[in-house]
Amino acid sequence: MEAVVSMTILAVAMIISVGALGTAIGFALLGGKFLEGAARNPETVPMLQTKMFIIAGLLDAVTMIGVGLALFFTFANPFIAQLS
Repeated sequence: MEAVVSMTILAVAMIISVGALGTAIGFALLGGKFLEGAARNPETVPMLQTKMFIIAGLLDAVTMIGVGLALFFTFANPFIAQLS
């Protein structure tokens, strides 16, 4: 039982940390490309900004799904029920 709980804790930590790292890299790339596009063609900034915020919302949504999954494994661990 202790092994299942400890491996679940490690898995939850990996889910949250990889999600945060992926989101940080995604936002860095997104912001850099937005600034490049705005510098090359300033007239398209409103259109690029709208698309940037849509993509930023999708990036956050993927991370929040991972956080929800991690909370599920933390508080309602389905693997402990299989041991009984």
